[in-house]
Amino acid sequence: MAERSVNKAILVGRLGADAETRFTQNGTPVSRVSLAMNRQWTDSDNQVHEETDWMSIVIWNKETLATYLTKGTKLYVEGRLQTRSYDDKEGVKRYVTEVVAENLVLLGGTASSNSNGNGGGGRERSTRRPTPGKPANGHRDRAPEPAEQGLQDDDVPF
Repeated sequence: MAERSVNKAILVGRLGADAETRFTQNGTPVSRVSLAMNRQWTDSDNQVHEETDWMSIVIWNKETLATYLTKGTKLYVEGRLQTRSYDDKEGVKRYVTEVVAENLVLLGGTASSNSNGNGGGGRERSTRRPTPGKPANGHRDRAPEPAEQGLQDDDVPF
């Protein structure tokens, strides 16, 4: 029997800035957001500490949704962890770990709006019209991964 593995990230947090959407050379939209997640703990002296963790989120083929991803918006993200490397302008190899989003849910308004979390957000829905070759019933196969689209790291404009 083959060995199985799991690569799944589930995060809930607030966006640190508006989504930035760019397009690859062949027109594939890719959006990037930074998600802030707070955590608290109490030390041995009973002092409460709070720390914020930031995670970069990559969203493929959802440029319509990206208009709703504004600073302070609470967001639920399911996806997979991905680590990639690139050479910076000085030729130094850099490593980036990010979450490639597979499912997104808007959880409410921004941090400055009603804080009860009932801001009317819902599951992401596509507002595009069906295109030839895609089913019109709303059920789409998963979006092809960048590697399946023939994309290389140099094609992604981030």
